[in-house]
Amino acid sequence: MQSLVPMGLPFRLSPMLCAAALAVALVAPSAAGAQALQSRLFEVTKSKKLRVCQFPLYYSISFRNPKTGEIEGIDADLSKELAKELGAELEIVESSFGTFIADLQANKCEIGMFGVGASLKRAQAVEFSKPYLITNIYAVTRKDGPIKSWADVDKKGVKAAVTLGSYIEPFMKSYLKNAELVSVAPPNTREGELVAQRVDVIITDYPTAIKVTDEFDWAKTIVPEEKLAVTPYAYVVPQGDQIWLNYINLFIDTIKLDGRLMKYAKKNKLDPIVAP
Repeated sequence: MQSLVPMGLPFRLSPMLCAAALAVALVAPSAAGAQALQSRLFEVTKSKKLRVCQFPLYYSISFRNPKTGEIEGIDADLSKELAKELGAELEIVESSFGTFIADLQANKCEIGMFGVGASLKRAQAVEFSKPYLITNIYAVTRKDGPIKSWADVDKKGVKAAVTLGSYIEPFMKSYLKNAELVSVAPPNTREGELVAQRVDVIITDYPTAIKVTDEFDWAKTIVPEEKLAVTPYAYVVPQGDQIWLNYINLFIDTIKLDGRLMKYAKKNKLDPIVAP
């Protein structure tokens, strides 16, 4: 096909095409800039407020002390550190394992910080940071109860409690063949059900196992013969904000390197499960 532009002559755009090209050139950078400015990182640093979703019934992680009303635990400490790094005021938004995804999607908080197990199913709806803790599951029961070893957990007549919405719940649903699984919804707790002897055993993670056995002299921890449901704990943010996720990942790298993660892990007796 013969070219419409004579050979040897410079190619020239019509005035209209020039105007269109200029408009695209001007709009493209501003659109990219607008997208960047929509990041929660910039919203938090501008508003000077960081909203953190936490489950206030999680021993050693984010547990509201009934005497002081303050939330205590490793994520209570680290959420303060994150707010400090951002130069923002910390606002705690109460959430739970059954509602945190909806809370994030509804923009009730910028981040969930309460030992959320990173699972492939949850990752379909939210973004997970790098892990900061790694745990597996344990059984906690009464010393004078019917559970003497892990083999006793899955027997007929045994009631085993888990927290509704936790990553442990679906695992135990498929794991147990004989025992009855009891899913406990907040504000009730597995520990309260065990104290009231409405269940024989609670299936939990390392943080809760440590806390319950520390607080109650009648409680004992039973460790499975093999590690079950090994799960990384991570912080959770809404999907689609890579700038915010990058910042949170850098925060985790930073507190690992400068010792703050280990400091607060030891304070809350969680140093054995700190992620490498």
